[in-house]
Amino acid sequence: MDRPAIVVDPYSAAREYGPAFRARGVPTVAVLSTPAPLPAFAAAWHPEDFDRTVCFDGDLDRLAARLAAERPVCVVPGIESGVELAEALGERLRPGEGNTPGSTAARRDKWRMAQAVRAAGVPALRQVCTDDPAQVADWLAETGLAGARLVVKPPKSGGTEDVHVVAAGADWRPYFDRLLGAPNRFGARNAAVLVQEFAAGTEYVVDTYSVAGRLGIAQVCRYAKRACGDRLGIYQSTQVVPPDHPHVPVLADYVRRVADAVGLRNGCGHAEVMLTPDGPRLVEIAARLAGNPLPLTCRLATGDSQVDRTLRHRLDGTFTPDYRLERHARIVCLSAARAGRLENAELLAAAAGLGTAQAVHLPHHTGEVVPATTDLFTSLGWVVLADPDQTAVAADHDRLRELERQLVISPTGSTGEPLSR
Repeated sequence: MDRPAIVVDPYSAAREYGPAFRARGVPTVAVLSTPAPLPAFAAAWHPEDFDRTVCFDGDLDRLAARLAAERPVCVVPGIESGVELAEALGERLRPGEGNTPGSTAARRDKWRMAQAVRAAGVPALRQVCTDDPAQVADWLAETGLAGARLVVKPPKSGGTEDVHVVAAGADWRPYFDRLLGAPNRFGARNAAVLVQEFAAGTEYVVDTYSVAGRLGIAQVCRYAKRACGDRLGIYQSTQVVPPDHPHVPVLADYVRRVADAVGLRNGCGHAEVMLTPDGPRLVEIAARLAGNPLPLTCRLATGDSQVDRTLRHRLDGTFTPDYRLERHARIVCLSAARAGRLENAELLAAAAGLGTAQAVHLPHHTGEVVPATTDLFTSLGWVVLADPDQTAVAADHDRLRELERQLVISPTGSTGEPLSR
């Protein structure tokens, strides 16, 4: 087949689209939503996985006309930054095969999605989004949340970037001022700030794939995160939940309602949901593939993935409603407790020898200066564990935590040189 699949911003896990389509005899065009690769994702950009690359210069009509001549079989987004351009191109190149036209913002902007969810009568967290701190103060007074525990974050970030917890009684304004106008990793500046009530409970990820409005569940995972000071969302582990777990149907029903509310009708979905004592509450939903290494973990656990479902939908016209658990799987994220010089990274080499280790991404070496882990982007790496024996997975998880505790990170001066001991 000469007609290509178009993938917009295929960084990180989305690089898998290129080889997957190629294996089915379909060429791929990588479209970057920026004139050059995003600097924050340079290490996750692999142009060799795609037949060619086109960079968007801001002229949508010209880009669409150029790609239309190739009669693409589909247009899919890669990471979060590609959602808006992918949907705009999809409406022009493959009309009727994407999500609800005119509502892309509800699938990209956390404030707009919250408004859409609430308008549809789906339970949602109370929140406000503005560039005016006086409006936040008025909202807090009106809702009775003044002095309560809050979350302050950008409306279009990702990977828990710049997500802050404001302790009960503490001042939210310094966080607001710090975020407003600040750049994010997707190359944009925060034009507003989202302030949200704090939700206590267990956080889940629900990865989905939809075909013509029918939403299938690819996997459900339970997050284990921790806070560090005022930073919320330091990933510790992500564990795939068996489909017969009692929380799965509750989460699946809720996410279906959320997807309908934001107009997610075709393609991948990645929802993060807090299961509170009052029921599920949306953290966010994205109209794209889950981030690295969740697609790999999904395939190890279930024998399937969102990438596989994409190909079956776009090339074969099939729909898969649910998933089965073939192996217990868990992502273990490693953290740096402080910034400084990593003295014994070789200690982590033992991770590759663990009996249930299936994939290892530990990019840092002894002697490197590493940042303190505050979000997904500043972790020390991850290890994917999978095995039919849940006990073996748990034991290897504990071994990784033991190795993490043994890491030595020495403080450095402003030049990055170690301070005297």
